[in-house]
Amino acid sequence: MSRLWLTGYRSYELGTFGNQDPKLLVIKDTLKKLLIGKVENGTDWLITGGQLGVEQWAAEVGIALKTDYPELKVAVMTPFAEFGNNWNEANQAQYAAVTSRVDFHQSVSEQPYHGPQQLRNYQEFMLAHTDEAVMVYDLEVEGKPKYDYEAVKRYQERHAYPLTLVDMDWLQESANEYQENLNNGSQFE
Repeated sequence: MSRLWLTGYRSYELGTFGNQDPKLLVIKDTLKKLLIGKVENGTDWLITGGQLGVEQWAAEVGIALKTDYPELKVAVMTPFAEFGNNWNEANQAQYAAVTSRVDFHQSVSEQPYHGPQQLRNYQEFMLAHTDEAVMVYDLEVEGKPKYDYEAVKRYQERHAYPLTLVDMDWLQESANEYQENLNNGSQFE
């Protein structure tokens, strides 16, 4: 079994809004290509969180890939109970739609949020229960993923734990390729 933790920026950190935002189409295409490569090299579990942004998009891409890669399982793990309850109705509905279609959904803590230790416990859980990580994160563009990145780096001091960073250069190359494929009429989606 090979388990992949995929995380990254929140949607607002990328300035991505709505399901037809061109940036979102590029990000999902990038995640799809990356995940296909991982699955074809043995990854059979995609484990992500429930945050609005890269985590939910990764889950959506993973769910869509199950048609061609039925061996892929998708899990959404959240740091605490009642995750997302303070979001607006549309975001709660989007979260519910994603979590209703994954193979596994659970909170690391059974308690509602009560402090940052739950977030650290979540990071420790994700690191201990996955074999590698992919982060949509650029060291030059700080955001919430900084904390997960730092946790991975600390973990790597004691464990062999591969980390792939999808940075802004990677996303720009993906955007160029995506646009070229659109112009050539070879982009399907």
